[in-house]
Amino acid sequence: MRCNWAENTFPEMEAYHDKEWCKPSHNEQYFFEMLTLELSQAGLSWSTIIKRRNGYRKAFANFDYNKVAKYDQAKQEQLKNDPEIIRNKLKIAATINNAQKIVEMHQNGEKFSDYIWNFTDGQIIDHHLQNQEDMMPQDELSQRISKDLKKRGFRFVGPTIIYSFLQAVGVINDHLDQCDFK
Repeated sequence: MRCNWAENTFPEMEAYHDKEWCKPSHNEQYFFEMLTLELSQAGLSWSTIIKRRNGYRKAFANFDYNKVAKYDQAKQEQLKNDPEIIRNKLKIAATINNAQKIVEMHQNGEKFSDYIWNFTDGQIIDHHLQNQEDMMPQDELSQRISKDLKKRGFRFVGPTIIYSFLQAVGVINDHLDQCDFK
């Protein structure tokens, strides 16, 4: 059994649920990928983003934040015309900005993934959900991280986006207790 949102959907969604969602990661590139995909989802469905994931990989240099941090205005204009991603200029600019902020963190001897995991002292938060309806759109942790990220200059990092991001990278495990992939 899968969590309701991934049951009987399509192969990419099921694979994401089964192999990635809520699985703890410390991979910087994966953290940037998930932050980018989650901010791209704002106002849209996750299935829309998952279906375009390969387009995002192409558009954003396979989520190499060092390369994306160097994207200039011409590249932004090119991305605004790319049908394989969500062509929202604010989301595109936020992705480039966030790559620059991750690079700045590295230049200061700090890893983005370590920064995020430090909010929970490296511990996974498991909400032991029984029903999909019990899943929260945000919590105190996502609010705190969102506020801190904004202070650091990150964009499109509201508490709901950050909550989904924390699930994506495994800081929060919101698989239903009865899910075979918990």
